[in-house]
Amino acid sequence: MISVIGAGLPRTGTTSLKAALERLGFGPCHHMQEIAAHPEQAQRWRQTLDGPVDWNGVLDGYRAAVDWPSAHFWCPLAQSYPDAKVILTVRDPHAWYASLRDTVFALLHAPSAVPAEFGPVAIGMRPLLEHLWRETFGTTLDEPMPEERHAVQVFRRHTAEVIDTLPPGRILIYESGQGWEPLCDFLGVPVPDEPYPRLNDRRSAQARLRGAAER
Repeated sequence: MISVIGAGLPRTGTTSLKAALERLGFGPCHHMQEIAAHPEQAQRWRQTLDGPVDWNGVLDGYRAAVDWPSAHFWCPLAQSYPDAKVILTVRDPHAWYASLRDTVFALLHAPSAVPAEFGPVAIGMRPLLEHLWRETFGTTLDEPMPEERHAVQVFRRHTAEVIDTLPPGRILIYESGQGWEPLCDFLGVPVPDEPYPRLNDRRSAQARLRGAAER
């Protein structure tokens, strides 16, 4: 049963949030990387395009879900799990745009840069990823990256929509740099005696892409 729903767009600290939630006892936490680790999930997620969705089936075995593809469906997930809390990860929208352009878009737009272990999953997930991209930005993955002004508007509109839709007590607006305290207070759990995770930042993500392209 899902207890925590991540509504933040990719490249807003979702990998770090996944690790943090699992450290706090809200795991396993779904993230796009889970589909790379479990390719059989690709079929489950492709079915979300075809009508009524059995979210218990799609997210079977998980207590939390962040990042795409689940974050795209934050609203139906919030309706399906009315007791779940929602975390909206945010960052400076211009920095987010640069990170998205240099990592996610570079990966999806250049098949040669897809890491070998993710290749079959990326192919299987292509229809869903195309749908998410088109629904979010109004363009396809075969077109150039949306211009920064448009993407920043998309980011701000998404942020406003989540905030306006959910009651204040159900949502946490969170930036990774804020550390454990606001997250733990929101979830009602003790603060761990260790640093908040910092994973998959722009530099490390680009390094993996370069390594994949050179193989």
